[in-house]
Amino acid sequence: MHILSHKTLGNMVHRYKQFYNAINLTLDYLVLNVSLIAVYNFLDNSLIPWMNNKTYLPVVLVFNLLWLLSSNITSLYNAVSDDDIKVYNSAVKTYLLYLSLICVIILLVIGTKSYFITKEYLFYSMSLFGILLGAWKIVFFAVRKSDRVLLSNSRKAIIVGASRAGNELYNQFNNKVLKGYDLLGFFDDEPSKVSQKHLYLGNTSLCMDYVLKNNVDEIFCALPYSEHKTIERLMSDSDKNLIRFKIVPEYHEYFKNTSYLQNLGNIPILSVRAEPLENILNRALKRAFDIVFSLLVIVFVFSWLFPILAILIKLESKGPVFFKQMRSGRDNHAFVCYKFRSMRTNKNLEHRQATLGDPRITKIGTFMRKTSLDELPQFFNVLMGNMSVVGPRPHMLSHTEQYSQLIDQFMVRHFLKPGITGWAQINGLRGETKTTEAMLERVEADVWYLENWTFLLDIKIIFNTVWKSVTGDKNAY
Repeated sequence: MHILSHKTLGNMVHRYKQFYNAINLTLDYLVLNVSLIAVYNFLDNSLIPWMNNKTYLPVVLVFNLLWLLSSNITSLYNAVSDDDIKVYNSAVKTYLLYLSLICVIILLVIGTKSYFITKEYLFYSMSLFGILLGAWKIVFFAVRKSDRVLLSNSRKAIIVGASRAGNELYNQFNNKVLKGYDLLGFFDDEPSKVSQKHLYLGNTSLCMDYVLKNNVDEIFCALPYSEHKTIERLMSDSDKNLIRFKIVPEYHEYFKNTSYLQNLGNIPILSVRAEPLENILNRALKRAFDIVFSLLVIVFVFSWLFPILAILIKLESKGPVFFKQMRSGRDNHAFVCYKFRSMRTNKNLEHRQATLGDPRITKIGTFMRKTSLDELPQFFNVLMGNMSVVGPRPHMLSHTEQYSQLIDQFMVRHFLKPGITGWAQINGLRGETKTTEAMLERVEADVWYLENWTFLLDIKIIFNTVWKSVTGDKNAY
């Protein structure tokens, strides 16, 4: 049985999104490499073909990998289905970030002499790439706007069953959310259920005759399960006549977001949400990265910064260097979370959030909180397995108890290990939560991260966290 979940609906909404993504990705890399090779051939006098030049091939690899990193940081290829201005702005941001990374990696880290990269080569190749990239995007927008692909591949569809699910599906068609389809109308045994009278095509017994006479490509069945005999008959007739048959589950209203379909034996199970980190390989990759990244930070940053911060903390106020507090972890198991102490010792230290201009915060504490240096000891929490580098921020136990009663999805964030930084933090949802609405926004961001985790998303979050630590965050206090 083919069940039409919200995830399937999402795939239908963007029937051509994967095609657009593939075209964009392929042409972007083609433009990049054409620029690199064309300038090489124009400037090089050695007469060695670029493919045989062992010193040049690593350069090509580095340039391509940096474009991959840049496009993932800016989510360039996730915005392909947005309007042209947003996509173009995203392409410009990606190009500027790419140039920045090129300058850092090539000029500062690798060096130009090792691979015979000249500043002239960098200037001409990157300029040509920028011009060709901009021109290609304009051509892409022109082709996409014409919708020629969609018009040439439009599928005729009908809806069987004018239930609530069927009418909501109609709204998706009517609002042009489901592109590439030509909706012909409804079939239902109760004509009164079809509010758009001009779309009523007849009762369900007439459905297949209509489908065959009008060359209908897809049937969306929104009948209730009580009509299982009708559903089975339509499904069988569809298979015999090469008609795609899809079922809109009557319980779809329970799923507000993307759902996930899997099979247990021959029984389809619809999960409320996708959880990429339930895959053991994904968890192993994330854990391996956590260990390696934490060790690097502890060895190369914490080791020399700790004595400096410890002395400054001690000089300004009495009390321990570290602040320890019980926080809510994965599966709501409490753990001891470590931070550098940024406040003067007081009886409200463990129960009251920091506020803007909080008199409890010391001068060195203000600096540490602005730059997130007070979170450095949490890399030991990561090594111990209590936390991850990236994930929902751990809350005080009292806040967990309080907000779990006020926000429906609050406890969902505890399916993951808490993180030193997270999707909510880089989107400005950090610091004091003055209202339930502010906490709700943070929870929604955490749940989005849970459902959309990828390794490259973690890299993007870390990159943005470092950037915000350097440039400053108005909500960090």
